[in-house]
Amino acid sequence: LGVLPIASDMRSVDHLLYTPAPDIVHEAAGHAPILIDPAFAAYLKAYAQIARKAILSRDDMDQYEAIRILSDVKEDPGSTSLQIKQAEESLAAITSAMKDTSEAAILGRMNWWTAEYGLIGDLAKPKIFGAGLLSSVGESRSAMSSNVKKLPLTLDCINYTYDITEQQPQLFVVSKFEGLTAVLEELAKTMAFRVGGAQSLDKAKRANTVNTVELDSGIQISGRLKDFKVANERPAYLSFDGPTQLALEGSEVSGQGVDHHQHGFGTPVGRATIESNGSRSSLQELSKLSRTDLTRLGLKSGNVVSLHFDSGVLVTGKIEKLTFSKSDRLVILTLVQARAALGEAVLFDPSWGTYDMAIGENVVSVYGGPADRLRYGETEDFTKKVIPSRVYPDATLRKHALYDSVEKLRTHPTDPAELAALVALASKIASDDWLVHMNLLEIAENGRATNLVETLATQLQTISLQDKMAALHIADARKTLHST
Repeated sequence: LGVLPIASDMRSVDHLLYTPAPDIVHEAAGHAPILIDPAFAAYLKAYAQIARKAILSRDDMDQYEAIRILSDVKEDPGSTSLQIKQAEESLAAITSAMKDTSEAAILGRMNWWTAEYGLIGDLAKPKIFGAGLLSSVGESRSAMSSNVKKLPLTLDCINYTYDITEQQPQLFVVSKFEGLTAVLEELAKTMAFRVGGAQSLDKAKRANTVNTVELDSGIQISGRLKDFKVANERPAYLSFDGPTQLALEGSEVSGQGVDHHQHGFGTPVGRATIESNGSRSSLQELSKLSRTDLTRLGLKSGNVVSLHFDSGVLVTGKIEKLTFSKSDRLVILTLVQARAALGEAVLFDPSWGTYDMAIGENVVSVYGGPADRLRYGETEDFTKKVIPSRVYPDATLRKHALYDSVEKLRTHPTDPAELAALVALASKIASDDWLVHMNLLEIAENGRATNLVETLATQLQTISLQDKMAALHIADARKTLHST
């Protein structure tokens, strides 16, 4: 089983054909019907697992907030043209200032061109499966026209940006749902959680957000990666700024949370020779040594040691504690009176306190967010927001009341006098609203109110002549009405 988070608000009647903000219609008419397909459901689950590993940048958060504000402003009938313009300009300024395209942004594009705006089947005559199209009467029609370019779905779709508040100029077609997972896997192979190494560390550093670096020993370091040093093209030293957490298998190591590492964390990476009690070992992979080997080499509580890493980093200090993983491998070496340096650069000074050194030879994975999110606490990623209740003008409220009355009449035995009154009211306060007149026409035809059928048909014909797009929807609705 899985959980699909959904929007719970409802689009305004002014945005019936296309809404700039997701709503319950988008969820019920868009996402829900396609979830019954096993291959598509499998794709969504795989996407979720990969997306949660994506590195999110501070720029992403700023852009996301600007997009959300613009969507809400456009959907709010009380918004002025100036407010919409200001929201558009704010988003444009943030977008133009963005230097990098993060993994989270790339995953967002993948989702947009598949689950939200995807097409399936033959390239020349595809079918719609994307929720954004299925829930948009206006765009689902235009999507099938020759004005919208149809491209075969490949990994190249991530190179196409999108505007959530506008209709899309091109769409991507997958031959069958299994193809979605294949493209997703291609993308996953390029991501930092699979690649590791200095390239992935660079992504985390540029993101300037809380991410997790995992070493081959299994130790996970979660925090804001401030900097890292490289020697022989391999990571040599990691420096984190601000609250940092050490974890194993997604669970925080006791005493190694953000309270203990409030102001940052640093650790060397790589193999080292061990100097203790006047003797020096050969180059060792510390995380691979047994407890017996560690003791033999002088790595035991109370001993003063010097660790000469192959990168050139030198760490000295008195061992206070050794922390082991479930597989009985060393993952944290805690030193007091410790000093760490790389040449003339001081990496840790004894006056800074206890030095908890993570043990590992290689960076095998880098991914978004903390390893133990619950224990780490709040991060600066997407925050909850309650949209304020909208204040509608009187004219809109009168139209809402009209719709309520029409719906009540639909569910009760038709009262000819009440139906006639509603038809007259619709003509007065919503003369250009094709949907309310179509609903009234359906009630009139079911109640055999012949005179009102003629009146409503005439009004719909007038609306069709005045609005070409409405004419298309009226024709579709009449066809559906007479086929049921």
